[in-house]
Amino acid sequence: MSIESGKLTVALSKGRILKEGLPLLAAAGIELLGAPEDSRKLIFATSHPDVQVIIIRASDVPTFVSYGAADMGIAGKDILLENDVSGFYEMADLQIARCRLMLASTPDADLNRSRLRIATKYVKTTRDWCAMRGRQIEVVRLYGSMELAPLVGLADAIVDVVESGNTLRANGLVMRDHVLDISSRLIVNRASMKVKAGLARPVMEKISAAVPGGVV
Repeated sequence: MSIESGKLTVALSKGRILKEGLPLLAAAGIELLGAPEDSRKLIFATSHPDVQVIIIRASDVPTFVSYGAADMGIAGKDILLENDVSGFYEMADLQIARCRLMLASTPDADLNRSRLRIATKYVKTTRDWCAMRGRQIEVVRLYGSMELAPLVGLADAIVDVVESGNTLRANGLVMRDHVLDISSRLIVNRASMKVKAGLARPVMEKISAAVPGGVV
């Protein structure tokens, strides 16, 4: 199956966003014809004759939407803050896939030092947050196994997404400061807002109406 021109293309990622986003799409009359969690397919037809869904990496959703490869997408605020592309509008806070971005370390770590080394994949957000507090830091970019960094001396602390905190506790780390509350946002390509307004606007309005406090 290939992308069909003229249809509205919605970009999603597997995991919590997909699981919690599907009911919002259903409220707009969009149900996937297939089970993406159990399939290697990347393009799905839907119950809406003019809408198709693509399944991509979470970090790629803003890029696909910004460049018009997708007209619309759902992405976490953490991903949007780290992304440099700007060809989209952030239309609504969908209040799904909620979590926190936290500064964490070992319980005895001295975080009052003049210059901290922080391991994170959220480099831009971490730098901005520390700059607002007048903190000098060195950032070590990591993409996984974040909790190891303080344990092996790679960093004084980490900044990472926290849901329950169980992974931190299992590795002897504690939350030391709150950086950011995260939820997923509905984003729309700037050109699609004009060219496909007749398709995009009703979908956005129905998705937003399904979210308490959602605004388009």
